[in-house]
Amino acid sequence: MSRPHQRDGVSCGPSVAVMAGALLDPDYGGPLRSRDPQPWFDAEQVRVHRAINVVWPRALGATPAGIARALTVHSASRGVHYRWRPARCADRLSDVCVAVAAGWPVAMLIGAVLPRHWVLLTQLEGAVFRCYEPSSGAVLDIPIDDIRRGRLVRPGFPRAFAFVVPRIG
Repeated sequence: MSRPHQRDGVSCGPSVAVMAGALLDPDYGGPLRSRDPQPWFDAEQVRVHRAINVVWPRALGATPAGIARALTVHSASRGVHYRWRPARCADRLSDVCVAVAAGWPVAMLIGAVLPRHWVLLTQLEGAVFRCYEPSSGAVLDIPIDDIRRGRLVRPGFPRAFAFVVPRIG
């Protein structure tokens, strides 16, 4: 079975939103369990990208506010709404860790000098996040300290710029 991945160079955000939606709503994510999920995944990326980028040009990717709206579509029925926040210097990532440990995926916007790429934090095991990387479809292990110190290597860009986290409780 192939690993669902982004369809083009600007659909990392919609890919993350679709994957998060599948984690939040197993019925929605049912097609990912098929023999060839990529056609459905591609079509959903296009649909989500159009839905969240009403004003923002799709050629520039997806905004944090757009990703927050996309994730809320699948969490609102459980009383949880997503919001975005910037990454901060010496960020403890407490809200990110609590959310992921409680089973709520968190989208992370990463880059070097400029924000460039979305990934999805899906699980927390000790001091390591499991991270869906949409350009390859791979699931990577990302140490929390690598995020805190701006030393990300595996997802392709070194530092976090923003997080899309749920408002819990």
